Amino acid sequence: MDKAEEICVLDQRVRLLQAAGGFCTSLDSVMLAAACPVKTGEHVLDLGCGVGSAGLCVLKRVEGAQLTGVDLQADHIELARRNAALNDMAERCSFMCADVRGYDGGPFDHIICNPPYNEAGAHTRSPSEAKALAMGHAEASLQDWLDAGCKLLKHGGTLSIIHKAEMLDKILQGFKTRFGAVEVIPLWPRIGVPAKRVIIRAVRNSKKPLTLHAGLTLHQDNGDYTEEAENVLRGMGAIG
Repeated sequence: MDKAEEICVLDQRVRLLQAAGGFCTSLDSVMLAAACPVKTGEHVLDLGCGVGSAGLCVLKRVEGAQLTGVDLQADHIELARRNAALNDMAERCSFMCADVRGYDGGPFDHIICNPPYNEAGAHTRSPSEAKALAMGHAEASLQDWLDAGCKLLKHGGTLSIIHKAEMLDKILQGFKTRFGAVEVIPLWPRIGVPAKRVIIRAVRNSKKPLTLHAGLTLHQDNGDYTEEAENVLRGMGAIG
């Protein structure tokens, strides 16, 4: 494993170790965590959990929630366990090394996932093996991630995904007839600029129609975060 470096999120309330030179915790993890509608006593699966960033942010926001994290990379799982201990959350979560296509736990109340943004084989491989896997050079396809999300959820459970906006159509098609009450939440870089990221939240076996939300604008014209985005980043607000 590369040397670990520490960062803080949620207004310094969550400390995270990550491998220097590996795939880094990003704004996406915090936004994904804020979109999960978990309540006290419910169990969340972080599918492709990395070092535990999104899942631990969920636990910090909701007291009494439980977390399971699954990732293909053993180095990530080691850091996720260390991060859970670092934040005094080890008793509320467990992490295991597994492929999303073969994991057979659950069922869970909620699943959060940040599938690789690039399909396997579609882009030049990153020099960093860990970064390459995180960005999409593992063998699991986007459809594999969606299928796993359906299989591992309880009836009526929610799947929350963050992905590139251009992949929205493919994700909606991948849901097939297994999900309803779909909510699409664009993340606008600033007013008047096309969304680069989108959050999709869906309920297993629901028949309710899709809702397109106004979305969240991240930055003001001067580059500062908007008040709404700042609230999310500080852990004081949820998305949707």
